[in-house]
Amino acid sequence: MEIKIAKNAGFCFGVKRAMQMASDELDDKSTEVYSLGPLIHNKQAVSKYEEKGLKVVEEIENIPSNERVIIRSHGVGENIYNEAENKSVKIVDTTCPFVKKIHKIVNDFSKKGYKIIIIGNKTHPEVIGINGWCNNNAIVIKTIDEIDSIEFDKDAKYCVVSQTTVDIDKYEEIIAKLKEVLNDATMKNTICSATKERQLSAKNLAKEVDCMIVIGGKHSSNTQKLVDICKDLTNTFAIETKDELNKEELKNYKSVGITAGASTPDWLISEVIEFLKSI
Repeated sequence: MEIKIAKNAGFCFGVKRAMQMASDELDDKSTEVYSLGPLIHNKQAVSKYEEKGLKVVEEIENIPSNERVIIRSHGVGENIYNEAENKSVKIVDTTCPFVKKIHKIVNDFSKKGYKIIIIGNKTHPEVIGINGWCNNNAIVIKTIDEIDSIEFDKDAKYCVVSQTTVDIDKYEEIIAKLKEVLNDATMKNTICSATKERQLSAKNLAKEVDCMIVIGGKHSSNTQKLVDICKDLTNTFAIETKDELNKEELKNYKSVGITAGASTPDWLISEVIEFLKSI
């Protein structure tokens, strides 16, 4: 069996940075360390940090005063910073710099009177956080079909941004349609470069192999985008760990490609590679 690995797979810059910052905080035992929501969308990696003492909560109110809270790489809305300050909770901000940039764009344009449109999944924490920088008044669009059901203000100015992990092709389709229906719009392509490179390398590799294995959390948006891309081109297995793979099934393939989401640690990828080598 020939095993090929996508050029861009595993931790992106933002996640790697967040995980290192979290690790450094956990080494400091001066106070408890909390995470507002799972640190990343990979339960195996999060479990390792919980073993080191990380406590995952969903609300600032669940954190005692004078403790530390990690803002994960997805980022949060402006109100979270205010709540933390009011409770004297120290923030360890691991928000991805690419996401921070979107927060600033949205906040600045909102203050100038622009209406905000976010291309992405309204239930994803990154999008929820972005929306929190324009008073939660953004229009969130996930698919091109949704545009027809939205009543846009013909006299308003719009600023359009996107979730960093949006599928590039779908993004371009939505942008083209928005240009047709909006009279005055500023388009900001905020898909991060790592996402673009990861999606492109997965697409190219999927064309070369008999099947693809995509490693990553089931709740990871960027991982699921990779799954969708690969599925369109070849047989694709979406897994979190090697334990989900079937040796007998994989024996039918002469070549296997591997890619992984931005929140997938190297050790999980290595385990899959070793498993394939044993077939």
